[in-house]
Amino acid sequence: MEYGHEENPWMFVEEERRKVNLPVGFSFDDDESDSPLASARTSCVSAASFPVCPMSPETHWTRSPMHTSPSPPLLYDCLASLHFSESNIFSITVTKDFIFTGSSSSKIHAWKLPDCTEMGHIKSPSREIRAILACGKLLFTTHSDCRIRAWEISPTENFRLKKMMTLPRRRSFFVFPKKNNRQHKVSISCLAYNNKEKLLFTGSTDQTVNVWKISEKRQIDSFVAHEGSVNAIVTNQDDGCVFTCSSDGTLKIWRRVFRESSHILIMVLVFQPSSINALALSQSSSACFLYSGSTDGVINFWEKERISGRYNHAGFLQGHHFAVLCLVTIEDLILSGSEDATIRIWKREDGNSLHSSLAVIDGHHGPVKCLSAAKDTNESVEGLLVCSASLDQTLKVWRVKVVEKLN
Repeated sequence: MEYGHEENPWMFVEEERRKVNLPVGFSFDDDESDSPLASARTSCVSAASFPVCPMSPETHWTRSPMHTSPSPPLLYDCLASLHFSESNIFSITVTKDFIFTGSSSSKIHAWKLPDCTEMGHIKSPSREIRAILACGKLLFTTHSDCRIRAWEISPTENFRLKKMMTLPRRRSFFVFPKKNNRQHKVSISCLAYNNKEKLLFTGSTDQTVNVWKISEKRQIDSFVAHEGSVNAIVTNQDDGCVFTCSSDGTLKIWRRVFRESSHILIMVLVFQPSSINALALSQSSSACFLYSGSTDGVINFWEKERISGRYNHAGFLQGHHFAVLCLVTIEDLILSGSEDATIRIWKREDGNSLHSSLAVIDGHHGPVKCLSAAKDTNESVEGLLVCSASLDQTLKVWRVKVVEKLN
């Protein structure tokens, strides 16, 4: 989508914001500072500060009980803001040292954390890098030719990306494909990686999920997962479960058949009229929670039973006024990006499903399409470095600090 026309394509968002009774101190005006070093702001936002949509009388969902005592203070400031004039950012991922971005161009950009110093870029053979994922020293990218590239990330002092493989590999004219090996027919929309088993999962708008054995550079499974496009995939590194969500309104759990390559459906967690756009898994030694964000602005979550392993619906978080487009979790913090151009930060209480709304970050002027986060250990107060990309063609880096130390 082109910007710079006389008519702002996100004007409807601005009009809706003005109708909402937002608390004093939060502004959506164009005068909001976008400078690389904005002053730190203190947020003391509680869940009650924001209007929520009325519950439908026939709904069976239960809203998450909100913590009634004052939320721990949170500081956040914008460290860097970059504008991409030639392309939209489709995906971002972070490592300890770098930010990687995929866009509608054919370039994979690398930036140094936290100041966004450009480290260089790689020009890929195909445009539209829809999904990008960093796992240790590996970087996976998807392209408009429906193929996946795997790159090796070099050390910081001599940064470069070295291509390791392209999947699927080009086959010989005389070799026939196996029955279960089906290449994605349209764009790959999401990625997930099981580090223990070295399995890469790719979801596509063609409704399928493909599974790749990275150590062997081959596809081991392909199955139709949904009746709509597959919007997000996450994996549980402990038990190997795979979670997928779709525009058909379903969220499903899959498990690999023991000693086989195929995956089977073990549970459909939800079937709802609104599209499910994002997933995130929050794991600790004592609990495991699965979060989903949908077009109705609601974030549902499930808690895993310790004994049975079953995921039970534990509530939902409501605060966004438009669709939730992306989710990310860091320990007990949940960050959500929305079509309403805001980023919300939530905190789950230790040992239960109580949640607090810590802050609303409103620095973007278009839908927040993707989020990524990493722990920030360079400061005396431990916190996060949060990277956000919006359809306003900007990439922003935020430093977020909860005064109460993260566990």
